[in-house]
Amino acid sequence: MVQEIEHFFGVYLLKNENPKYKGRTYIGYTVNPSRRIQQHNKGSKFGGARRTSGKGPWQMVLIIHGFPNDISALRFEWAWQHPKSSRRLKTLPGKSTKENQFQFRFRIVSNMLRTAPWCRLPLTIRWLKQEYQVDFNEGLQPPAHMPMAYGLVKSIKVAQSPKKKGKKNKKKSEEGEADSDMHLASQTIQKSRCKICVKRMESTDNVMSCLYPRCSMVAHVTCLANAFLYKTDELIPIDGSCPSCKEVLLWGDLVRKKNGCYDALKELGEESSEDHWSQALQVI
Repeated sequence: MVQEIEHFFGVYLLKNENPKYKGRTYIGYTVNPSRRIQQHNKGSKFGGARRTSGKGPWQMVLIIHGFPNDISALRFEWAWQHPKSSRRLKTLPGKSTKENQFQFRFRIVSNMLRTAPWCRLPLTIRWLKQEYQVDFNEGLQPPAHMPMAYGLVKSIKVAQSPKKKGKKNKKKSEEGEADSDMHLASQTIQKSRCKICVKRMESTDNVMSCLYPRCSMVAHVTCLANAFLYKTDELIPIDGSCPSCKEVLLWGDLVRKKNGCYDALKELGEESSEDHWSQALQVI
């Protein structure tokens, strides 16, 4: 089963299956894993990297995703590629004679996932090819908030509400509906109060809402962040309990929802009471 993910930014590890280049690996960044592996195997003329061109077939075996943006993912990619040049990783031992390239790359990323700032990001560790899966060494297990996932993943665009979908000849009508939706959302926000500071919301306020459709919690981003960070010295929260429904929420999921993700799942949840849409956020 292929899992579809919105707002996708990932850093992957390739493993070479060509007997001539057996053991070689490659680390890269992508927003579309299925397209990227095809480019690598087709060669540089089709968008593949020069280092992988003509040396296939390659297998994309591991991908770390859930980065908030491309800059964050690209920085992770660079550090994974150049651990000796990274100020956060340069103290790690280099590749030993007992390690192959794959084992070395995996050891480096195992340490990265436990190193700031990456250890606080809402990342998912996904094995695309389960036959290549290896266990994390004792003492190098990823943080508890980072789930382990298996199987292929597909990058999709942030879902639009059905009200905003339509044919090109209805563009003006759609724009009118979109303006109406924005106006309605603005009015709804203005009628709400922040669940933390209890101040009335303004249309220009930066707000977040609970992931669960049945929960009406709305709060200022800074208020909710401060509540999640209570009695900690960190700058960015990992998770916290919703001040209204008390469900545990990952900060990364709240950011993704604010960016427009999960809207289609919410609509499905409103239509069916048998299966809660938030179950789709859980990783098997």
